[in-house]
Amino acid sequence: MKMLAEERQQIILEMLKTNRIVKVQEICNRTHGSESSVRRDLQALEERGLLERVHGGAKINYALQNEPDMFGKASQHPNAKQAIGKQAATHVNAEDVIFLDAGTSTLAMVDYLPINQGITVVTNGILHASALAECHIQTILVGGKLKATTKAIVGVDAISQLSKLRFNKAFLGINGVHPIDGYTTPDPDEAAIKEYAMAKAQHSFVLADSSKLNEVSFVQVAPLNAATLIVEHASAKLLHPFMKETTVEEVKR
Repeated sequence: MKMLAEERQQIILEMLKTNRIVKVQEICNRTHGSESSVRRDLQALEERGLLERVHGGAKINYALQNEPDMFGKASQHPNAKQAIGKQAATHVNAEDVIFLDAGTSTLAMVDYLPINQGITVVTNGILHASALAECHIQTILVGGKLKATTKAIVGVDAISQLSKLRFNKAFLGINGVHPIDGYTTPDPDEAAIKEYAMAKAQHSFVLADSSKLNEVSFVQVAPLNAATLIVEHASAKLLHPFMKETTVEEVKR
């Protein structure tokens, strides 16, 4: 059965996750596509910034994997993150069980969460767990491998624990939001946590300042319509492509 270009391109990106460099012939063998089709796929993916073509194949675009540490992230757009975090917290109701991932925008939510209303927060963020404890909010910190730069717990043990849980809502930070490529992040381990949490939640929210719009990172977490997008105020022209695909909550500071 002939494979669609979109299917081939997704396979190419999956191959790059593992091998970093792939050859045209390897892709042809995997996808059963012609060399000319594969080369067109590589050109299309390069134009989207998702890889770099090299002689005889392609390599990962290392810019897609660049990620500042937690404190570097916190210094970027702090006012927008506070406003977005405050808006996101309005979706939390008494007795809710929610998931907060280890992003700086979700960390900004903590100060605005309802106190003494029986909520439970599950998180893979070390800094989040500490801040939640200071607010006397019942907190479950998943265990696993610590990613030092983002202070996030990741890995198979964390996934195993999440598999046993269910959430009313999941709130996630993200590195890239794109109308076609959806929600993306540089690290496959963190992407797996985000994807799993969304699957276990009745409703998911992605928190993003406007600098994340139209950006693409290495690993797709989910398509755009998998979550409500909470974003700071931006022009109608910038937000329109996103509003066509999902619910967008625009936060005015």
